[in-house]
Amino acid sequence: MRKVKLYIIGIVGCLVIGNIALKAQQESAYSQYMFNLFLYNPAIAGSDGSTTVNFTGREQWLGWEGTPRTHSISAQTRVLKNSFIARALNLRKKFSRRSASGNVGVGAHIFNDISGPIVRTGMQLVYGYHIPIRRNQLSFGLAIQPYQFNVIRSQLRNYEEGDEVINNIRPRYVIDGNFGVLYTTPLLQAGLAIDNLFQSNIAFGGGSKVGYHILRHYCLNGSYKIEVNRQVLLEPSTLIKFTEQGTFQMDLGARAFYKEDYWGGLSYRTGAAGGTMVLLAGLRVRQYYFGYAFDWTFSPVMSHTFGTHEFMFFVKFGENARRYRWLNRY
Repeated sequence: MRKVKLYIIGIVGCLVIGNIALKAQQESAYSQYMFNLFLYNPAIAGSDGSTTVNFTGREQWLGWEGTPRTHSISAQTRVLKNSFIARALNLRKKFSRRSASGNVGVGAHIFNDISGPIVRTGMQLVYGYHIPIRRNQLSFGLAIQPYQFNVIRSQLRNYEEGDEVINNIRPRYVIDGNFGVLYTTPLLQAGLAIDNLFQSNIAFGGGSKVGYHILRHYCLNGSYKIEVNRQVLLEPSTLIKFTEQGTFQMDLGARAFYKEDYWGGLSYRTGAAGGTMVLLAGLRVRQYYFGYAFDWTFSPVMSHTFGTHEFMFFVKFGENARRYRWLNRY
């Protein structure tokens, strides 16, 4: 019995807790994070004044069975006393000044994250508040995150028939919270987010004490816009993730935009066995944005897979100037 319990803990540890060594977190990882930081920091909700809907699909180590897969849909907007549809904003302007009646942002995020036998399915409900400071902006965000945590028993190997721990594994329901702060200028963006504030404990097998502890995660993000000329814009960015247990991961890269309709970039992610190089590419067609990322890991696993692929699509609603009189452009 003890061996079986330790085996289950090992399974969970390798695929979830042990995944921290690769992702620096127990949660989903995204290579195109710079296009939808809302997935990491709730203070992003409504921060740029636009109404945005985003879909992201990620297939990690394609070609292997049971490898991580993540799918998410998110939406965010700025709330005003009068109804509105926000205009798609120029890439050179992170946000536009709002009236006093438009300080609140809201958003929602639905996700399904699969890693071997571990499945997390849930959502986030987000409230944001934005304070104009001259030409800059200070934002705060708070999210509540209910989700289901499940272990697929058919994917576990049982060393002892009829073990009560495996036979009694049931889906667990967790409610946690996230907090974020964001400071934005016309060129610079910097933020801090704290996820899993309540650090929930999840037990397996009915009344069994077999389980693990959800870690609190910290996330730092930063980016800066450099206008090379009238047609080319360069944006270096970074995302740093760490936990109280000392795990650490950093994404460092840059994107180049041409006429604001096409972009390409490179990013490097620290990790075991030399880390990961990420290739980014995408285009915009009016208010519709399409992005693709390919992850090349320097570990031996790459010789047995087709790499990691991530697809992104998002849309910014509203092109009618009569619907956004609340904007005070610089």
